[in-house]
Amino acid sequence: MSHLPYTLDTDDPATCPMGLIVLQTDETIEPDFASIFADNPSPIYVSRIASAKTVSTDSLADMETLLPAAADLLPKARPYRVVGYGCTSASSVIGSAHVEQMVQKACDVATVTNPLRAALAFASDLGIAKLALLSPYVEEVNEPLRRAFAKGGVSTDVFGTFGEAEEANVVRISTQSIVENACALGADPAVEAVFLSCTNLRTLRAIPQIRARIGKPVLSSNQSLAWHMDRLNAA
Repeated sequence: MSHLPYTLDTDDPATCPMGLIVLQTDETIEPDFASIFADNPSPIYVSRIASAKTVSTDSLADMETLLPAAADLLPKARPYRVVGYGCTSASSVIGSAHVEQMVQKACDVATVTNPLRAALAFASDLGIAKLALLSPYVEEVNEPLRRAFAKGGVSTDVFGTFGEAEEANVVRISTQSIVENACALGADPAVEAVFLSCTNLRTLRAIPQIRARIGKPVLSSNQSLAWHMDRLNAA
């Protein structure tokens, strides 16, 4: 065997990687991010975190202690400006600040965001304080999410849910179902925009259809998280 000479390339300091922690059961966020960030030069490194097939507040809270191990699996050659934790509902149960602390235990990252923190930032940027919320989940999961929005200064008085607890079903809720129900909620004159909750809900194709029909901004978990991560990475 011959030992061959080689040189090492230097990392471009202007192209900082982003990290993303994805639920084991999530089938949507990675293809969504591949589409959203198709022209972005920053690589996105992904780690998975164990998550239950059935969503409840208990199963969401269980991820808290698993976050450092998931973050520890991200490549460590360079520091991160931002890592995203891809779970809207778990972020409301665990708390955005605590999510950040748990990730930073094992990852050299300046800021950790999640879909809840991102949606609040996006709503603030748009000057929105009244959302119509469409969720796929059962009521015990929806309640802490709505409280978290309220704590962040955004009301979700107009609210609807598919009442689904199985992640394998959530990801397969049809675009037509999302569009029709989101439009019904968003048509309420009391709301300024619609938020489609859950990183596993397939919303990218639904967003422009809803926006065209109701004439209001439409936000989703994955779209908001991508927007916020891009901003934080460029800061």
